[in-house]
Amino acid sequence: MNENLFTSFASPTMMGLPIVTLIILFPSMLFPSPGRLINNRFTSIQQWLIQLTSKQMMLIHNHKGQTWTLMLMSLIMFIGSTNLLGLLPHSFTPTTQLSMNLGMAIPLWAGTVAMGLRHKTKASLAHFLPQGTPSPLIPMLVIIESISLLIQPMALAVRLTANITAGHLLIHLIGGATLALTNISMITALITFIILILLTILEFAVALIQAYVFTLLVSLYLHDNT
Repeated sequence: MNENLFTSFASPTMMGLPIVTLIILFPSMLFPSPGRLINNRFTSIQQWLIQLTSKQMMLIHNHKGQTWTLMLMSLIMFIGSTNLLGLLPHSFTPTTQLSMNLGMAIPLWAGTVAMGLRHKTKASLAHFLPQGTPSPLIPMLVIIESISLLIQPMALAVRLTANITAGHLLIHLIGGATLALTNISMITALITFIILILLTILEFAVALIQAYVFTLLVSLYLHDNT
């Protein structure tokens, strides 16, 4: 129990060299391109889920927004698989790093804003000043709307980081408590172990939900700017 709670969130190294890049590239191996005329069950289920998610997410978009379909589907598959792999014992979850999540959020957010300024210039600039605003409030509202726009990628990254990190910390704490209670009371340790199993199942759901929420918010930002 003396181990630092945040040790598992440190970037892993091998022989002094960081291996985060290899860990980030590993989920892409789980989604091979089908090269057969008749796919197996795993590939068929995978393609069905991707088509279902893409239809639901891209339904509100026009033609310009639908050009982002491949990027958004790749994003949700990457975040979801990374979160799930991070639940394995002695593994590392890249999405617990705020720097990585900002690296995903800022370019995607900037791309949606750039599309809005290019294709809907007047409508995009109109968001900074709602119609009918009294003249004395114009400078304050422009500043507030600018801050709310600039904070969007930070909110995306912090939301994903906080949810994944909190789940891992809870599993770590309850797992340590279960081991400590085995020498004190087996009944209490058994109850704690059941709670740990239920929490692990919940974390599997959270891993997929957070991937969907992150991608959905990027999709909504894209919809507002196309």
